[in-house]
Amino acid sequence: MKNLLLIAVTLWVGFVGTAAAQNHLFPAEATVYEGKKLADEGAWCWFADPRALHYENESGTINSSYVGYIDVHGAVKAVQYDFLKGRRSEVLVRSYFQPDDHNNPTFLVLPDERIMIFYSRHTDEPCFYYRISHAPGDITTLGEERKILTKDNTTYPSPFILSDDPEHIYLCWRGIRWHPTIARLSLPDENDEVQIDWGPYQMVQSTGARPYAKYYSNGKDRIMFTYTTGHPDNENPNWLYLNSVNIKTLQLEDVQGKVLSTIADGPFKVNRTEQHAVDYPVAVVDHTPGVRDWVWQVATDKQGHPVIAMVKISGDKTRHDYYYKYWDGQAWKEIFLAHAGGHFHQTPDIERCYSGGMAIDPAHPEVVYCSVPVSGAFGRVYEIVKYTVDVRSGDVKAEPVTRHSRKNNVRPYILPDSESSPLRLAWMHGDYFDWIVSSARPGYPTSVYSDFRWTEEPVDLDKGVVAGKCAAGGQMQEKGKGIKVDVPREWQKGDFTVFISVATDGMPLHGTVCEADGWSWAADSVSFKPCLTIGQKAVRSCNVLGTADSWSRYGRGTNGKWYPVVSYPRLALAIVSENGRLTTYVNGLVDQTIEGDCGLRRLVLDACNGHMESYTVYRRALNPDEIARLGSCRY
Repeated sequence: MKNLLLIAVTLWVGFVGTAAAQNHLFPAEATVYEGKKLADEGAWCWFADPRALHYENESGTINSSYVGYIDVHGAVKAVQYDFLKGRRSEVLVRSYFQPDDHNNPTFLVLPDERIMIFYSRHTDEPCFYYRISHAPGDITTLGEERKILTKDNTTYPSPFILSDDPEHIYLCWRGIRWHPTIARLSLPDENDEVQIDWGPYQMVQSTGARPYAKYYSNGKDRIMFTYTTGHPDNENPNWLYLNSVNIKTLQLEDVQGKVLSTIADGPFKVNRTEQHAVDYPVAVVDHTPGVRDWVWQVATDKQGHPVIAMVKISGDKTRHDYYYKYWDGQAWKEIFLAHAGGHFHQTPDIERCYSGGMAIDPAHPEVVYCSVPVSGAFGRVYEIVKYTVDVRSGDVKAEPVTRHSRKNNVRPYILPDSESSPLRLAWMHGDYFDWIVSSARPGYPTSVYSDFRWTEEPVDLDKGVVAGKCAAGGQMQEKGKGIKVDVPREWQKGDFTVFISVATDGMPLHGTVCEADGWSWAADSVSFKPCLTIGQKAVRSCNVLGTADSWSRYGRGTNGKWYPVVSYPRLALAIVSENGRLTTYVNGLVDQTIEGDCGLRRLVLDACNGHMESYTVYRRALNPDEIARLGSCRY
């Protein structure tokens, strides 16, 4: 194998078509580069955005990136990288959710700089879920889960706040009749509740059953969206359109500002007839005969004109071609970027219109990142390639981002507002079988990678240990009796970390697992949700102590059902007190935070109906990397 790799890496022949050359030979590279892993397990669809973003404020107190995803166990998660602290934290936004990659979370920075996270099931419920951070810019402090109720089932939340109306949130999604839908929301009140004060309204009505839309805001007064007649699996031809929402007039406009409809009066009707193309020549972006269009992203160039990353798929769905569409002020133009192969995933008989993916860099809209099949050291693998377009000459420059990868790199995404950040580009890496976990297929067991090599914080699991014990195959405690931990008096106050590993044998834990000095952490076998208490204040987590792994026993599809919770076979619990804030980590993920002074006086640990494997007490606050390392230890 080693000899084969040495021979293979001497040439990296990427038969990647561009406008300049159908078969472009990239320079030979001598190393494998797949990027840097941001998250072990996670995936996203490409119609709910921003699925990641970067935010830094003018005062310099916040400089963080946030990347959201969902794993095959139904855990909606997000990783936060705080550049001021050099700290990476992975947050459990919602456990035991529908294990479907359409359900990735999306982010919004509120005027008070707190982060609001939206998520929803895939056309399964008439609501959105959201959580808001207590602290500005810090999603490790998420508040309780709340709902926005709607009449129709929802998918793909895309939220915006615009400078001409800073008192509202505009939320776009696929909703009414499976069509592009919009509503205006109030900002969160003192209880973090929001209200819909306009809408929801269906914006367009297509002759296709399911138009797919991508949204982009100019940040001031308009939300632009480009959409298709329907799903390309079902529509041939499948056209591409573009409209804008004017938030001052609440009307729909074309790219030249012509009013198409008043949104509240009813949807603008679109179809794929030649007469429609004649009647609305600039609202129709592409109507190539016999081609199944699909859209990946819309942004604007330096003049404020829209640019679109799209794919044209052949009638038989075997050939995918990436195109760069742009408005030159008078008409829609296009530039061919690359042959995208066919569907990227390992299942041949479904979703044959799933391309590897495209992403426009909003800060440099002439740059598009594409996932294309390339022959490399490990065979034909989808790699990320950067394309730079010159609209004046029509030339396209291509350069590799990843090379000689062992598994596919797909669905790239540029973090909005990340121009000054080293973390800009993220993508999915790994195997992919389906968009949902079911008895037929294991779903999307991918990882999330990026072009940013973050630095791990110092890990020293021997530093600051106060007490600890490992079962090492023996019995650590008698059933029904907790372990009283002797903590020296001088270390009973101040920062601390308590780590407990409990084997549950697949049974839901019930009872108080950890308590000391006016605080406790308890598990409830009825709700499956833990409760964190300090003094008289008790907060129940919105996350159950389990997964959605039972979905793997049922059929594929969205049916509105919730299948049984599968209890964690092992619970690694870390409770960290730092600067007056108590934070809990469940299996390495941030779960809850609560403010209050805590100590280690009268510390008692109990595995309840489980079996305690080990515990360790530290007289300092461990960082997230140390907690992850501690949780991965096996005794």
